[in-house]
Amino acid sequence: MAYANFGDFISKKRIEKGITLRGMADMLGISAPFLTDVEKDRRNPMDMEKLNLLADILDLSKEENDLMFDLAGKKRNVVAPDLPEYIMERDYVSAALRTARDLGAGEEEWNRFVEELKKRKE
Repeated sequence: MAYANFGDFISKKRIEKGITLRGMADMLGISAPFLTDVEKDRRNPMDMEKLNLLADILDLSKEENDLMFDLAGKKRNVVAPDLPEYIMERDYVSAALRTARDLGAGEEEWNRFVEELKKRKE
């Protein structure tokens, strides 16, 4: 399923789980009007602590959780919120990203790189 934005994603997931907007807001410890604004794409996503709680409440899969973080980052026009700490703590990650950028690495190169990393897990 495709999602227009972060708000659309959490709204659809909330509805799939049969959770009311007010119920979700209560579980997250935020106001219903704030959650409404987030779902309608009028406000930025909540902080990382609330995003993790949201993922737990919605029982998101790993892929859905990653998508939620990607959509939250796009809404804020920043890197997905689960990645900055990883990037900042490892100089080689920044170097790899800059090298890929400077060489114009595309989706095919990145997909090969990711597949190589995944093979190590097997």
